[in-house]
Amino acid sequence: MAAAGLCSFLATVVFLSATSSGFVEDLGETFKETRQDDVWLVDFYAPWCGHCKKLEPVWNEVGIEMRSSGSPVRVGKMDATVHSSIASEFGVRGFPTIKLLKGDMAYNYRGPRTKEDIIEFANRVAGPLIRPLPSQQMFEHVQKRHKVLFVYVGVESTLKEKFIEVASELIVYTYFFSASEDVLPEYVTLNEVPAVLAFKDSTYFVYDEYEDGDLSSWVNKERFEGYLHVDGFTLYELGDTGKLVAVAVIDEKNNSVEHLRVTVIGNILIYFYFAHRDFQFGHMDGNDYINSLLMDEVQVPTIVVLNTSNQQYFLPNEKVENIEDLIQFINSILDGTAEAQGGDGILQRIKRVAYDAKSTVVSVFKSSPLLGCFLFGLPLGVISIMCYGICTADSDDGSEEMTRKDVIDPNASDEGSDEEHDEDKTRENSSEVTDEDQEEKDVVEKKKD
Repeated sequence: MAAAGLCSFLATVVFLSATSSGFVEDLGETFKETRQDDVWLVDFYAPWCGHCKKLEPVWNEVGIEMRSSGSPVRVGKMDATVHSSIASEFGVRGFPTIKLLKGDMAYNYRGPRTKEDIIEFANRVAGPLIRPLPSQQMFEHVQKRHKVLFVYVGVESTLKEKFIEVASELIVYTYFFSASEDVLPEYVTLNEVPAVLAFKDSTYFVYDEYEDGDLSSWVNKERFEGYLHVDGFTLYELGDTGKLVAVAVIDEKNNSVEHLRVTVIGNILIYFYFAHRDFQFGHMDGNDYINSLLMDEVQVPTIVVLNTSNQQYFLPNEKVENIEDLIQFINSILDGTAEAQGGDGILQRIKRVAYDAKSTVVSVFKSSPLLGCFLFGLPLGVISIMCYGICTADSDDGSEEMTRKDVIDPNASDEGSDEEHDEDKTRENSSEVTDEDQEEKDVVEKKKD
């Protein structure tokens, strides 16, 4: 019985896996010619990519959801290593890359890789650029569903043309609607029509061309809520807005009085949003990411203000104990009296390279000491042996040079000449002694005669 139950369970798992993968179509060379007939949501992947493997079950869930909801969007996947020419044509640079292909347009998805976020992106981009709001009931329904939305009010105009152009560019991030003035909530007051409004944070903001500049830049700044849960992806997105980001760094699992105090102060940050429109406010759980960003150890809890345009940051000189301290800290940044740290100068870049290298080594040794010893110990050992060999070779060469120098040294030659001179003297003395003996010998012979 147990074996039969196990077999039944495995068969169910295999069936569900096959069924889920059946809603995601494998795309090949013919996709390039046939894609114009439908709207496609495509995952360009590489078989060896770890992130692609992690996305695969989520992608299967996306395929099931899109099919069951009756969405006109077809879900597919393409091995970009096999069909590299097609992937290159669509501008695929990394893996995985998610794109929605609609006619001649290709929209990149840059959000979190969750089923809900991917499906929302697909439904938003696949629909019309500008969605009409025919009644107040529809307007209220849309407001409840979306945290941020942009609405054009009025008839045909140059401003509407710009609005459509911006929508075609930024539809990947937010929603765009059109409505008549009588459809707007009663609390909305407009000085003139046509107008573009941003609805968020339980209020609205009206676009002013003279104060806000380019419409695209204004929409890009206003597409975020006033107070956010900040992570690495959010900070990357906020970099395009040019805003200062004030973050309360807390530990969400810590219920101490200190953390609760900073959490409350962090939540109150949103009220500064209406007075200081160049700020973005939020909180961050834990200091791991902020430490890597600042290349320093940040105490938790605390308040940090980041300048995403030039990588500078501001830290309070003293603890932020109350709202007055927070107001003083933010005002010191606005009036330029607060000391900016970090930046994107040459020294900071060198420091960043050194910090990243150190972090990589530490993380490798923490996760796998044996692997760390192999990866870093082996190259160091080889380099040490090479250095020893070079130093030893230099010493031998020096000895040979000294030997040659001794041979050709002038002083050594002089000493050699002196020795030869002594030997010559000895020979001369020997020759002199020999001559005297010869003379005596001659005298003796004469006497004999």
